[in-house]
Amino acid sequence: MNVSYTQSQQFFSEKRVDGGVASRQFAEMYQSIRQQTINLTVSLSVEDMAVQSMPLASPVKWHLAHNTWFFEKYLLARYVKDYLPFHPAFNLMFSSGPSAHFARDQRSLITRPSLSVVRSYCTHVDNAVLALLRNMPDEGYPILELGLQKEMRVQEQMLCEIKHLLGSNPFHPAYVSKPLGPSEKVDGLKMTELRGGMAEIGHPGLTFCFENELPKHRVFLNPFAIADRKVTNAEYLAFVNAGGYSETRWWMEEGVEWRKKEHVRAPLYWRRLDDAWHEYTLHGLVPLDPNRPVCHVSYYEADAFARFSGARLPTEFEWEFAANSIIPELPDTPVLLDAAAGKTIENVFLHPSAAGTSKGLKQFFTDAWEWTSSSYAPYPGVKLKNDEMIENHERQMVNQYVLRGGSVVTPAGHSRISYRNFSPTQMRHQFTGIRLARSIY
Repeated sequence: MNVSYTQSQQFFSEKRVDGGVASRQFAEMYQSIRQQTINLTVSLSVEDMAVQSMPLASPVKWHLAHNTWFFEKYLLARYVKDYLPFHPAFNLMFSSGPSAHFARDQRSLITRPSLSVVRSYCTHVDNAVLALLRNMPDEGYPILELGLQKEMRVQEQMLCEIKHLLGSNPFHPAYVSKPLGPSEKVDGLKMTELRGGMAEIGHPGLTFCFENELPKHRVFLNPFAIADRKVTNAEYLAFVNAGGYSETRWWMEEGVEWRKKEHVRAPLYWRRLDDAWHEYTLHGLVPLDPNRPVCHVSYYEADAFARFSGARLPTEFEWEFAANSIIPELPDTPVLLDAAAGKTIENVFLHPSAAGTSKGLKQFFTDAWEWTSSSYAPYPGVKLKNDEMIENHERQMVNQYVLRGGSVVTPAGHSRISYRNFSPTQMRHQFTGIRLARSIY
């Protein structure tokens, strides 16, 4: 397999410091991120980690092994002389992509190896990687960084899938014992007008990014208005109470069929109990908070609500232009697994927060990813690849829409203005929300 790297994936070799300083820094980064993944599993039972609640999810046990597989296959097998894999079958069992041995919806059939063996696999590979980092060739560092970035992405994916698994349980078990407190009041939604014009879109390529963020290019935007915050539960509840889920005029035809087939009447985790709406969260079942952002809605639902509101969803280019028009917010997401700082999954909040009453554009990188009206496609000038790559977003660029921003479960440091998340139109288990936009004529 031929592997190539973008310019942004070459910067580690340029920044290495003599005397082993860089190696120690990368070792600390590796240990911290890998420990973060383990910390996410602390409150889970063995049974929780062995099953998948839907075809597009994966068992937590599989995620642990798959993250480890990447480092064994692309680092240890390449740069450790005469390296013997932990188990030769794992290369097929825990791989992903077009050549994967197991389809995603069959991963819960892998009851063996046991969880204890998978944990031993993680420890074995971690020790070998840390030993390799004492004297790894420069060309290994871009692979290391890519693997760690992929693992942070999986950490968010794990939390979304854990929530779906526990949220499917009739007892609504809490993943985090810390209770959610009341949120602050939110001001009325305001639309901010932006003049548009030529906009620089994409990542400059000087630090790490995924290939789907490249190349940086220019697009022309007509004047538009964009909401100063995300849509709240109260605003979405007005849509529900007005019969929005039965009014065909708000919905795309495919959305109507999806709604009927899946019997959808509200966002994924809303529950109607004793004539009152509740919401399942990672902190358990709580009364629906009117001030928090609506979350876990599909593209169909987001688009229907926008039409109901006399608005539309922003394009991904409008979103990026708006985010660049303000001083970028530092991602206000918990450092989920920073063991050195003493922060664990038990002392953070894992649910979207209210926007508050501050003025101006806000919530771009917090709480929930925002649906855009942009189909997920390559940027202009991308050279298409025909071989299987370590990281190849191109193969997924079909029947999906772009999500922008970040969510409350996005790991710190893994959110940026140019980041392009993506999802099928019907998907709701990610922390997905809504920001409205309007055209100005």
